[in-house]
Amino acid sequence: MADLSQSHCAACQANASTLADDELQQLIKEIPNWKVETRDKVMQLERVFDFKNFAEAIAFTNAVGAVAEQENHHPSLLTEWGKVTVTWWSHQIKGLHKNDFIMSARTVRIYDQLTGPKKT
Repeated sequence: MADLSQSHCAACQANASTLADDELQQLIKEIPNWKVETRDKVMQLERVFDFKNFAEAIAFTNAVGAVAEQENHHPSLLTEWGKVTVTWWSHQIKGLHKNDFIMSARTVRIYDQLTGPKKT
């Protein structure tokens, strides 16, 4: 995950391809604890992050939002008391792109910075 979490997103055009199955299988290994969900025929990466309280959850949400804005790649963020659900996918191509895996890895890095690395 170190390589992905240090990477930056490439501009994703509407005519870009979604990931091939072999690429998807390789990249998913680099982001443990993320699930591939399909909603309305669109593959997405999703993970729930746990926190001690709402203040920690909102701080994480804001940190992810700041990085998303820097990279111009934006997730769905559901912030609740004690947890945040983060969902990444590339809206323009209606599916998964390497950018989604980069941002998933960067999301974990933010979580670890805020809470300390967790043993999985």
